[in-house]
Amino acid sequence: MTTDTASAWSTPTDVEVAVTRTFAAPQRLVFEAFTKPEHIVHWMLGPDGWTMPVCEVDLRPGGTWHMVWRRADGTEMSMTGEYLSVTPHSETVQTEAWGEDWPETVNTTRFVADGEQTTVVQTMKYPTREARDRALQTGMKDGANTSYDRLAEYLTAQV
Repeated sequence: MTTDTASAWSTPTDVEVAVTRTFAAPQRLVFEAFTKPEHIVHWMLGPDGWTMPVCEVDLRPGGTWHMVWRRADGTEMSMTGEYLSVTPHSETVQTEAWGEDWPETVNTTRFVADGEQTTVVQTMKYPTREARDRALQTGMKDGANTSYDRLAEYLTAQV
């Protein structure tokens, strides 16, 4: 079985960014890779050279999550949020906040099963078009694409 190694990026509305990627792994495993700290710390690292020393997930509506990334030089960045809804193995909706300089987003992640493959569609909704466009000008695409490539490799080892 092969994996689509390219993530497809789009802007479905004036305030949204969506990324779609298919993984050669069953829906349950892909969902767990996105929602369980023991998996997240292996792949959601963005560009090379980062680690994730903090990964806390309370996977339930009203539950919070917190992640901290660290570079070898000690530079850190943190992200927090709250789960608004969780449908096991098929969808999460959560807030995401990077800090005072960035607006909070609402992210919907769908996990669509197709046999032994799973397509993930993650949609990030920003409060304004300007905020969305500003986010797109960061390294978010490169970081996410690198993480998704890492996840594809990680899932292959888990299947």
